[in-house]
Amino acid sequence: MCAKKVTIREVAKRAGVSIATVSQILNGKAMNFNPLTVQKVQAARDELGYKADHLARQMVGKQSKTIGILVPEITNSFFSTLVKGIEEELLRSGYISMLCNGGFNGAKEEKALLELAKRGVDGFIIASPSISDEVLKEVLQIKKRPVIVLDQKTFSERSDEVTTDDFNGGLLAARYLKKMGHTKVAVIVPDLATVNIMYRLQGFLVEFPQALQIKTELSKSGGQAVVAELLEQNIEAVFALSDELAFGIYLGMRQKNKSIPNDLSVIGYDDVEMCRYVTPALTTVAQPIYELGKQAADLMIKRLASPNSPYVKRVLPVKLVIRSSVEVKI
Repeated sequence: MCAKKVTIREVAKRAGVSIATVSQILNGKAMNFNPLTVQKVQAARDELGYKADHLARQMVGKQSKTIGILVPEITNSFFSTLVKGIEEELLRSGYISMLCNGGFNGAKEEKALLELAKRGVDGFIIASPSISDEVLKEVLQIKKRPVIVLDQKTFSERSDEVTTDDFNGGLLAARYLKKMGHTKVAVIVPDLATVNIMYRLQGFLVEFPQALQIKTELSKSGGQAVVAELLEQNIEAVFALSDELAFGIYLGMRQKNKSIPNDLSVIGYDDVEMCRYVTPALTTVAQPIYELGKQAADLMIKRLASPNSPYVKRVLPVKLVIRSSVEVKI
């Protein structure tokens, strides 16, 4: 015989509150209630073993408790850490994620976004530069789904946004190279630089306005490809605007039988886990990647609970992590 399914009415009775209160607390609106009331409801839920019927909730309340996530490249350590932060925060609030990997292909990412909308996700967290503002506008206004952007788009005036202080990140990198005595420096810029990456560049150019700017693909192979020019130009130190580019420079230098930092000092950006394991360990500007994901998920949950509230922009701090890839220039 199947055990009788616990109802929300029973949870409300055990907690001594109304059914409406239980419904709101268990559906992401706990912030609107006294913490003691929330605690009583959650305790009653756990004691009775109440499980929400998400299929019924979707049919009645038009909510799937599912969030679509779009990233350009999940194999990039930055995005895998970002997604981990998003997923764990969503799960804590009773949501799950549906992840799409766009591969920096605008048409593929647009199709994925529209397919997610067809499948009834409640909202989108987008960390891709390839999606156009026009597509985002369609999702927001026609599909009626909230969007959270992660420092990739200019769309933020029509959505919530989480970003980091990229301008200061570039400035921190430049000041450190100047402190270490470097004067002949270069900065590696992706071909299709996003708004946040351009802020890093602007911060760096405050201290080194004449820095050599080299454009390349935003990948390890892109970083590898610029090494010949760096050596030809007798560059002393290079600022790679992502750790992926820096790792490519490491490989290119080894292939040229050159060493870091003796022949070239290198600073990266992001502070992905691999920075500590390459030799020499990479000096880099650290973003709080996991926290960036958590904050994006938190904004989404709050937006779904209060769809008409003013748009929010959160800016997280960055810091310089000094390791062994920059030498003092005498």
